[in-house]
Amino acid sequence: MKYGVIGAGAMGYRYGILLKENANVEVDFIDTWKPNVEKVKSQGGVYVSRDHQNKKLIPINMYYPEEYSGHPDVWIIFKKQMQLSEELERDSKAGLFHKDQYVFSAMNGMGHFEKIDQYFDENHIVTGTAMIATVLNGPGDVDFMGPKNSEAMHMAPYKNYSLNDTTKSIFNDFDRATLGPVMADEWLGMCMTKVIFNAVVNTLCTMFEIRMGELIQYEGVPDMARQLFNESFDACERANIPLLGTRQSNVQLVIDSCHALKYHYPSMYQDFSKGRNTEVDYINGYIAKIGRSNDYICKTHEFVVHEVHLAEKMRQFKK
Repeated sequence: MKYGVIGAGAMGYRYGILLKENANVEVDFIDTWKPNVEKVKSQGGVYVSRDHQNKKLIPINMYYPEEYSGHPDVWIIFKKQMQLSEELERDSKAGLFHKDQYVFSAMNGMGHFEKIDQYFDENHIVTGTAMIATVLNGPGDVDFMGPKNSEAMHMAPYKNYSLNDTTKSIFNDFDRATLGPVMADEWLGMCMTKVIFNAVVNTLCTMFEIRMGELIQYEGVPDMARQLFNESFDACERANIPLLGTRQSNVQLVIDSCHALKYHYPSMYQDFSKGRNTEVDYINGYIAKIGRSNDYICKTHEFVVHEVHLAEKMRQFKK
């Protein structure tokens, strides 16, 4: 199958390049960030490193939406939550979307599938989550964190549609690409499980501007994670959202991930450090929203959302 990547950022590059290099499928990249598009065009591709080493230029096809005339079988979407609506509208006006196409996304946070649903048939949407650390060093320059074959992800049909041949083919392509796919039984709990993980690691690292390995040096992190997970599980249980694993297994996942990716700055911090707004409203804020919708107040998550927004606001006073 042929793939098109919408959003040539850190994760968009990771998926597209691994599909191109390892699964030997055709991949086109669509982006609207002018410095990125022009850099890739001028240098003839994107520079790719792994753990800051072995940088090499990989040729890719990069387009603005308005200049693209291809017809991928599957779109892969990786945009920031705040940018997605505008991106989808622009892509639609440019004539990128067709009724026969499928779409996959493993974006951080929640709320994106409802937006994607406006442009694609529900049974053509494949949901995903990714435990894959990637850094965009700058326009046309991406760094894959972690050793080869360490990628891990989950995927599931949207709204519990049954697996079909196309979804199975996407899974097989991801498997050949060494993205480490695992098929989940249910999409909402799968996605929320990743959200509650990010609500601990991404948010804490961002507030204190530290790497994951530095975070875990504080002996109180397991207790902090447990407090946030308890609220997340309580809220999701009231909403009848079945999360993967247990409260304790998710605490252990935080510990193990911080050790395994000790040099990694999570994506929320990457946005924060570059002066961009974070996706905290779509992560901790989304959990708090689920809680309040089910007569449960996630006091810690709501406080954390305020803390992150306060940190964003205070950047203007730093010299």
